[in-house]
Amino acid sequence: MHDLKPKHLGAIPTTAGMATRLAYERAQAAGIDLKPLLKEAGLTKQQVEDVDARFSVPSQIRFLNGAATALQDEYLGFHLGRDVELRRLGLIYYTAASSDTLGKALRRLARYISVTNESFSVKYLEGKDIRIAVDYIGVPRHLDRHQMECWFTLLIRLCRQLTGCHVQPSHLRLIHRRRANFSEFAAFLGCDIEFGAAVDDAVFPLSIADIPVVSVDPYLHKLLTANCEEALSRRQAKRGSFRAVVENAIASLLPDGNARASEIARQCGLSQRTFVRRLASENVTFSEVLNNLRRDLATQYLSDDSLSISQIAWLLGYQEVGAFSNAFKRWTGRAPREGRFAA
Repeated sequence: MHDLKPKHLGAIPTTAGMATRLAYERAQAAGIDLKPLLKEAGLTKQQVEDVDARFSVPSQIRFLNGAATALQDEYLGFHLGRDVELRRLGLIYYTAASSDTLGKALRRLARYISVTNESFSVKYLEGKDIRIAVDYIGVPRHLDRHQMECWFTLLIRLCRQLTGCHVQPSHLRLIHRRRANFSEFAAFLGCDIEFGAAVDDAVFPLSIADIPVVSVDPYLHKLLTANCEEALSRRQAKRGSFRAVVENAIASLLPDGNARASEIARQCGLSQRTFVRRLASENVTFSEVLNNLRRDLATQYLSDDSLSISQIAWLLGYQEVGAFSNAFKRWTGRAPREGRFAA
């Protein structure tokens, strides 16, 4: 059993950037030149090696995507989450591991994750089953695959390690799309995975809430929760960019061809005039956001050989392949097939 007593409570590292640091270590061990990856992500060696340094989630996503390509590991996030020592989660791990039941551990995880990672929101929802839902705050979700897969892998491992039981979700839903073979990922989780879903969440049987945590420590738990509550009260709510909110709304509507400004404004609960004004305050227009999002997604989809050009056009909301091809040439100067070769 792991020792639950953290030696330096005040020095426990945050979970923000952990996947990036794990990918950095793995690429370094593989002898990969890290300078181009860091430069592309807008990061420095000093930032990544300093466990107390914070850096933006988009930078982390870019680094993970680059590291996955360099390592030729399409499921890098899953592999990182599967292999890491769970105590590297720091305060979140110890708070959960000192709880008396798994349900309480997961509630603590959801409540305190923002103390260690301000860009993550986790909700514990209990009804006929238990649903753990995850959202990014002010971050374009469409760019990420590896961090979200890493996080849910860590969640499942945490459930299993805390209880000594082979806990597995009944279903996992992820917003990003995958068509390539994900059997290894699904076998580890022990459930079906729905890609291209409207939400990121894991669903568990209600019965897991009462499973005892084998490392329960009420005295340590009281100390840690008091520490987390104090940190939570000091933390100001983080407000991300409105552009990221709009991008996340567009991404879910693109395949249906409903990604119109009027519809996105309605989903945001705004009049069209206020919607336009909010984007203008960040120096962008709706058409710029839509085009940039389509370009980013096109690059991502073209790296998946199982998606045809016509399927990619549909996923991006184009009714005809020719319209997508023309747009891609405007963005990159190349035809989609040439872009696929480059990707």
